[in-house]
Amino acid sequence: MDLLALADFNLVARHGGFGKAARAAGRPKATLSRRVAELESGLNLRLFERGGRALKLTQEGRALYERTGALLTELDETAAAIASGGDKPRGRLRISAPLLFSQTALGRLAAGFALRHPQVRLEVTTEDRAVDMIEEGFDLVIRVNPDPDESLVGRVFLRDRMVVVASPELKRPKGQLTVPAVVRGTADEAAAWDVRRPSGTLRIAVDPVLRLSSLVMVRDAARAGVGAARLPVSLVSHDLAAGTLVRWGDVDGPDIALWTLYPSRRLLSARVSAFLDYLKEAFPKGTPDELAAYIGG
Repeated sequence: MDLLALADFNLVARHGGFGKAARAAGRPKATLSRRVAELESGLNLRLFERGGRALKLTQEGRALYERTGALLTELDETAAAIASGGDKPRGRLRISAPLLFSQTALGRLAAGFALRHPQVRLEVTTEDRAVDMIEEGFDLVIRVNPDPDESLVGRVFLRDRMVVVASPELKRPKGQLTVPAVVRGTADEAAAWDVRRPSGTLRIAVDPVLRLSSLVMVRDAARAGVGAARLPVSLVSHDLAAGTLVRWGDVDGPDIALWTLYPSRRLLSARVSAFLDYLKEAFPKGTPDELAAYIGG
């Protein structure tokens, strides 16, 4: 594939037309049109719907644009880094991260990273859904206990665990009594929680009296005494130390693992490597206590 023709195609797609692309790049419109036509001929595909006033990408054209735009940007940044005599991190770094980690830690992390690497333009999108890194143009994704994906590689940088907590005013359950509970969202339909204690595992029957969309909201409601809650220990560590919440035990189940993920088929850019190193510096051991100290710091 002709990289110059591919770059011209991306230029036209980004600006939404040959005329706009030509004016932005200071190049003849006819040259861009010829290059795109040659690319279409070589691929035996139509990349743009021509006709009328608007130029629209075909389905194949959009797929090509979404998959090659980031790669061409990386090539440009690599060439610029080599020309400047170094591999200092630079350019745009797009990260997708889960809601709780973003709310509690990522603002401070992002600010510190931006101060250290001023030539990187960091963009963080907060969402808990699974994203398509290639299609949506993310350089790095942070996820909790992600499903295996052969197209991605990564590593665990933090671990946490879930605990059951409640206000000191809420009595601990005895016998078969049902406990009011604060839960996250509508997906948590469990009628009972299995809680590990030094004396063994205890099953607690719960009645979800309040459903909230954020674990920070769940914590705040538990503090107010509405009901017991299952929360990451890092989020409630300071409350447990202050006595505003008490711990009933650990949730029976696997621990929480926060992963950093990136496409395995792409060379690791300097800016992604720099962010991974920054996370390692912030959480050298990756323990819940480190995260709790960072949140409270």
